[in-house]
Amino acid sequence: MKAIILMFDSLNRHMLEQYRDTIVQAPNFARLAQRAVTFENFYAGSMPCMPARREMHTGRYNFLHRSWGPLEPFDDSMPQILKDHGVHTHLASDHPHYWEDGGATYHTRYSTWEFFRGQEGDPWKGVVAQSVPDAPLHERMVAQDGVNRTYMATEADHSQTRTVDAGIHFIDTNAAADDWMLQIELFDPHEPFFSHQAYKDLYPHQYDGPAFDWPGYQKVTEPEAQVEHARREYAALVSMCDRSLGRVLDAMDSHGLWEDTMLIVNTDHGFLLGEHGWWAKSVQPWFNELVHLPMFLWDPRAGAADERRGDLAQTIDIAPTMLRYFGIEPTPDMQGRDLAHPSARERTALFGVHGGHVNITDGRYVYMRSSAGRDNAPLEEFTLMPTHMRSRFGVDELAEWEPAEPFAFTKGLRTMRMDALGGWMNPWQHGTLLFDLKADPDQHSPILDDEVELRMAGQLVEAMRAADAPRSQYERLGLPLEGEVTTEHLLARAHAERAAEMAIAMPSREELPGADLLGLPLLELASRSYAREALAREVPGVVHTEAVNVPAGMTLYDMAAAGLVSVAQLRRVGEALVAQ
Repeated sequence: MKAIILMFDSLNRHMLEQYRDTIVQAPNFARLAQRAVTFENFYAGSMPCMPARREMHTGRYNFLHRSWGPLEPFDDSMPQILKDHGVHTHLASDHPHYWEDGGATYHTRYSTWEFFRGQEGDPWKGVVAQSVPDAPLHERMVAQDGVNRTYMATEADHSQTRTVDAGIHFIDTNAAADDWMLQIELFDPHEPFFSHQAYKDLYPHQYDGPAFDWPGYQKVTEPEAQVEHARREYAALVSMCDRSLGRVLDAMDSHGLWEDTMLIVNTDHGFLLGEHGWWAKSVQPWFNELVHLPMFLWDPRAGAADERRGDLAQTIDIAPTMLRYFGIEPTPDMQGRDLAHPSARERTALFGVHGGHVNITDGRYVYMRSSAGRDNAPLEEFTLMPTHMRSRFGVDELAEWEPAEPFAFTKGLRTMRMDALGGWMNPWQHGTLLFDLKADPDQHSPILDDEVELRMAGQLVEAMRAADAPRSQYERLGLPLEGEVTTEHLLARAHAERAAEMAIAMPSREELPGADLLGLPLLELASRSYAREALAREVPGVVHTEAVNVPAGMTLYDMAAAGLVSVAQLRRVGEALVAQ
C-alpha cells in the first residue's frame, strides 16, 4: 500500500472549474476530478497554517485550546504512527512555517524530509544592503522576499518547482517499493503571488499601477483595477500549481500507481481576493471563501472516480483515513472519520481560529459565534510547548502560568495555563452572524431567525463539549458550560446593527468628511482636545486616559481598514471633526 498527499496552501475552491465558473486555466484539476472523488462540502477546522497541519496530524480540533504552535507531547501524529508501524513517511515542502518556532515539531515526525527555501520573506539569502532591520515585520518580509526572488529567476529555480522535483524523485526511486506515504506540500498559492511570466501571460489585462501581488490582511482600499490585477496574479499562481499537480499525475500514470496508491489533494484554507470587501484571512469572519475547501480523493479501496460527494467532511478526517488505509486503527483521541465511504449520519463541521469566532455549519446554515463582550475575554492558552508563530512565549507571558487539569486528550498530562495575549483580532467587532447558504450561498446577508440560531447554538455547544473545550471558551462566547442553550443565550439579533456597520465596504479616504484629519496619525489626532472628545465618544476603547494603544503612525482610517473600527464610526468621527 502507498499514499500521496499533495497539499496546497490558500487554494480557493471558487477558482477551480469543478466548483464554479472561473477564469483560471487548470486542466490538470479537471483531469484529477475524472480520476477521483470531488468533495462538495469539505470544510477547514483549525486555522490558519500550522493549526490546520496539527489537525492533519492529530485528527482532532485544536483551536479551542491554544493558538498557533507546535505539536504537543500528548498529540497523536499520523505520520509518526505510520512510521512506527513500518510505513516510510516522507515530507517534501517549501512551507516556511515548518522551520519557525511554532512549527518545529512537525517535520520530525516523518521518516525523512526535505525543505526548499525562499517563500514569503523566508530568511534565506543574506544581502545586507537590502535588509531593513528596524522596519516593521511586514516591511522586512517584503524586502527579504525581493532578495529571494532574484535567486528564483526561472521556473526551474522556483521553490515550488524544486519541491515537486523532490516529490517526483521520491516516487521514481520508490515506485516499486511498498508501504510508504509521500506528502508533497506546496506553500503556493499563498501570498505573495509569485509566478513566472508564462503563467502571467495566461491572464492578459491592462494595468499600469504599482506592483501588487501581496495584499495586506485588511479591507480593500485599492482601486478596482489594482484589485483585479491581484486576482490575476493569484490566478497565474494557481495555474502554476495546476502544472505541478499534472506532474504528480504524470508520475502516477507512468509508474502505474493508481492500482495501489491513495491520492489526496487538499488545502488548509482559502484567501479572500476582495470578496466581502476584504483581503486575506484571520482578521475578518471566516466566510466560506476561506473555509469551504477543494478536496479530491482517490482511494483504491473504493475505486470511486469521476464522482461528487455531498456529505460534510473536514481536515480532521485525513488522519483516520490515512491510518485505516494502511490497516491501522485511529487513536481514541481522533475525532475525524475514514473518508473511504460516504456517511449517512448527520454531521456538523466546527471551525475557527483561537480567539476568533467559533463557527459551525450543518451544510445549510453557518453560525459564527462572536465573543459576548467587547474585551473578548477570558481567553487562555493551554500548552506544554510555549511558542508562537515566530517566537517563544515571553517571560511576561510565562511569569504567572498555572497548571491546568488534564483535558480528555492530553493523556493525563496537566498543561500550562496562561492568559492569551491580546491582539488585533476581535470577533466582537463583527458580531454574531447566521447565514442560510441555500438562500444566500455567497453570504451577503446574515439572517435573524431565533429558532435556527437556537438550534445552531445548541449544535455548537455540543461540538465544543465533544472537543472538551475549556471553561473560558464558554464564558468568552456567552454559552452554557452545562445544561441547555436557551433563547437567553442568543446574540445575532443583539449584534445585528454592529455587524451591519462592520460589513460596509471601505470608501476611499477622500470620500469621507474630515479626510485630512482622518489621515493624521492617531496619536497626533488624539492630542487635539476637540478631536479627542470625538474619538472618545465614537470609538470608545481606542483612546485611553494616558495614551492611544495603537502603533505610531497608524491613522483612524488604517484602523477601519484593519477592521478595528467600522466605516460608520469612521464617518461619524469625520463629521464630528468637521463640525468643530
